[in-house]
Amino acid sequence: MSGPVHIRGSVSVPEAELQWRFSRSSGPGGQHVNTSDSQVELRYDIANSAVLPEVWRERALERLAGRLVDGVVSVRASEHRSQWRNREVALTRLGALLAEATAPPPRPRRATRPTRGMIERRLENKRRRSQIKRGRSGRYET
Repeated sequence: MSGPVHIRGSVSVPEAELQWRFSRSSGPGGQHVNTSDSQVELRYDIANSAVLPEVWRERALERLAGRLVDGVVSVRASEHRSQWRNREVALTRLGALLAEATAPPPRPRRATRPTRGMIERRLENKRRRSQIKRGRSGRYET
């Protein structure tokens, strides 16, 4: 049913490192609502993971610091009535979250100057707008 969570490249989290918890979803339901545990909580211990490279682990711990509790990230899913579909959603969310958290930082922006033509076009547009607005001044000619 569910398998390893694919992060990026050849790195994936094995099923053994994932902890599942199931509970009753909140909200409206039908006859079956009070007996089915369809809400899914998926927990993954980033701090003690053996599969994440050290650089990725540090990056993830830093970027997800606000979401972590003792180095463990938690993802919930309860949109569907089926526990199986909620499990799939939780796995997808965790994979996307880890892929984003372990991504390399963006390249720094190189400072550039506007071209002479760009400066001239901007100033010409400013002059044109100024003329248009000056032509709107209070007098009406008939």
